[in-house]
Amino acid sequence: MRTFVLMTKLARRDAQVTEIGAKIHDRSRSGSAWLEEIKKNCPEINFKAHYALMGYWDSMHIYEAPDEETAAKVSLLTRNYAAQVESWLALPYDIILKLTDEIESHKQEEKP
Repeated sequence: MRTFVLMTKLARRDAQVTEIGAKIHDRSRSGSAWLEEIKKNCPEINFKAHYALMGYWDSMHIYEAPDEETAAKVSLLTRNYAAQVESWLALPYDIILKLTDEIESHKQEEKP
């Protein structure tokens, strides 16, 4: 399984304060409906964490999926519930270290 991070923005930047207030009031019901739709359409998804954020993004969801196509499906389904969605592949740091070592060893092999 691969790890993905789903970032969501619930309201547009130009949204009226009343719109934002309505979205916050309706967040629990909307969040439950979103989660049920994801579980129904992507049962292989394993959510690891859900966070509310105090910045540009309103929420972050960390989950595991078998492949990029399934992660894309999660993003597409989420568009019905959020004004903006962005998905990221997250690699464990030990994999980054391994890749760095591989790059460095190839550089050493290429030296005359």
